[in-house]
Amino acid sequence: MVGLQSFAAYVKKFKKSPNEFASVGVAILSDSSSQYLVKAMVAAGIENKLNLSIYEAPYNQIYEELVQQDSPVFDASVSALFLLTSQQKLYKKFLHTPTSQRIYFAQNHLQYLQQLGELARSRSNAALVFCNYPDVNDEVFGNFANSHPASFPYQLRQLNVLLMEWVSQTQNIYLADLASLVARYGHANVMDNRLYLANDVVFALDFLPAVARALVQMVAVVKGNLKKCLILDLDNTMWGGIIGDDGLESIELGDLGNGKAFVALQHWAKQLMQRGIILAVCSKNEAVVAREPFEKHPDMVLRMDDISVFVANWENKADNIRYIQKVLNIGFDSMVFVDDNPFERQVVRQELPDVTVPELPDDPVEYLPFLQALRLFETTTFTTEDAGRTELYKAEAQRQMGLSLHTNYDAYLESLSIEAEVTGFVSQVVPRVAQLSQRSNQFNLRTIRYTEASASELAHSPHHTCLAVRLLDQFGDYGIIGIVVLKRNEDDALFIENWMMSCRVLKRGVEDMVLNLIVEAAQELGCKTVIGEYLPTKKNGMVKDHYKGLGFSAHHDGSWHLKTEGYVPRKHFITIKKN
Repeated sequence: MVGLQSFAAYVKKFKKSPNEFASVGVAILSDSSSQYLVKAMVAAGIENKLNLSIYEAPYNQIYEELVQQDSPVFDASVSALFLLTSQQKLYKKFLHTPTSQRIYFAQNHLQYLQQLGELARSRSNAALVFCNYPDVNDEVFGNFANSHPASFPYQLRQLNVLLMEWVSQTQNIYLADLASLVARYGHANVMDNRLYLANDVVFALDFLPAVARALVQMVAVVKGNLKKCLILDLDNTMWGGIIGDDGLESIELGDLGNGKAFVALQHWAKQLMQRGIILAVCSKNEAVVAREPFEKHPDMVLRMDDISVFVANWENKADNIRYIQKVLNIGFDSMVFVDDNPFERQVVRQELPDVTVPELPDDPVEYLPFLQALRLFETTTFTTEDAGRTELYKAEAQRQMGLSLHTNYDAYLESLSIEAEVTGFVSQVVPRVAQLSQRSNQFNLRTIRYTEASASELAHSPHHTCLAVRLLDQFGDYGIIGIVVLKRNEDDALFIENWMMSCRVLKRGVEDMVLNLIVEAAQELGCKTVIGEYLPTKKNGMVKDHYKGLGFSAHHDGSWHLKTEGYVPRKHFITIKKN
């Protein structure tokens, strides 16, 4: 398992200049001393390739800061706002609650947190993050605390449940799971009572890197930096032994010895797949031999249907990962490669530095706890489309095979029988709109991120026209793959405020279809010009010439202009259904 890190060593290790990293505004409001946490979060930002600009509110001034009209908390640059209330202050509040009122303590404190949340949401579109509370028993009632509603442990646990229910039903508010983090390392290992009594610092210094990493990973996801694909080696990674040498009957897999550890790891991978993480295999093996456990072993949890791309050969693993990336059409930085072999790990690190390659422990028993402790697959959303992601990418592989059978690309596109369903930002699509905005980095002209709340606001804005595009073809449903936000300017021009698409649909004619829809909207609004803008980032270079390729003319201010009068609709092979 990942152990605690020295606070001083961690901060020093990640103290290099982060000028090349994206700048992200964060605000921290805490009821306890937060200066050490802020230092650890800056380091964690660098570790996650983010340059965090953190506003640290004055000590124990959460409410006062939120009602202050000119508070930096509400600056437009702030992407994430952390409201950190400690268990220690919670207990102090409990002790000052009349005994007869303690059975209502959890509900009353939830109302206080909800009040803070409403204050923050009333003036900020930043992602709002609360933390749950580590479990602790003050031993006033001992084990009977579980049966006594007026005990602190009872109210503490009830509060955590109420927090989960509230956050699950509220847009743009998230919960950092400090309770599980403390449980992972052990309460006695993460607390420093002397430090708390002297300086009001909630956790031991050497626990703060773990806390900071967990919080910053949430910021990274909000900014679109998240892992989408888990690439798995097989021999001595998914099972014990070498299938080509030991045979199906002799590999370690099942209820005996290390077999349990490999089964547990596969269960975890399968749950990730069901959550929407793409699973791929990259193994040095004969393909037919590598597939055999998936098809025939009774204790195998993962099956071939769970794998989107299966690569087993004797080629360089870095080259095979490049092939997987090409098929999936996702960024290398969204991939995690798990392999027991140190040599193979190092090869991939050197040739593909953007791929995350965990340094697995030597003992297979530690594989799963180690990977879980890394929290690599953080997310802030889950949609019904996520659950079917494996099928989406398997269908994409079939499309790639179909392309190889056609010499004429137009004939290939026509053979796909593509249909597009175009809607506004209706309530059913808002979660996916927010998710796509957070995940799309390459085909993203202006890299604007939406929360569900801000997407809903756009849907009801009288100044905006919003389009969500869903794509289907003979191989399956792509899901919602594109969003466009249009705003009419005062000079009767239609500005493309946002245009982003999933890279899975590139070269399908979707760009041409969407431009036709944009011009059609402009003409209906009486706009004579459509204006587009490209704001470069490290990841969206692929759309640098997007507007030029669609016939826009460069303007002196760096924008791109297209006249609507005399516009000839661009050719595509997509049947459009509007709703």
